[in-house]
Amino acid sequence: MSDDIYREIILDHYRNPRNKGKMPEADVSIHDSNPLCGDEIDIHLRVDGDKIKDIKFEGRGCAISQASASMLTEMVMNKPLTSVKDLTKDDILESIGLLNLGPARIKCALLSLKVLKLGMVKYYADRDPDSAKKLQEDTRAL
Repeated sequence: MSDDIYREIILDHYRNPRNKGKMPEADVSIHDSNPLCGDEIDIHLRVDGDKIKDIKFEGRGCAISQASASMLTEMVMNKPLTSVKDLTKDDILESIGLLNLGPARIKCALLSLKVLKLGMVKYYADRDPDSAKKLQEDTRAL
């Protein structure tokens, strides 16, 4: 796809975010921010068995951070938790079509993935400590 198409997709997700909102009865809620630019993301998950039953995000920040969060929620909705564990920064950058971002903008694009993985660490902490530890290590690399 051309860069223009990806820019349109990013703008569409920024202007019309999917799965944005609060989730009062979430199994996991987690918040993080990017202090360099002020982007903030909260992710709320409802888990059923081994699947993400529902996911919502709240946040503020640049178009890239907010669009990335919107796209990520679509990527993981109704997916097994194991698929979230396997998501990489390249998966996110490919989905938003911006593989050549500078270091500061990459942090914007990856903030939602970092928050989601931190949420998974929190979810697994009591249920599967080994998975929680691995996810925590993966999150440090983002």
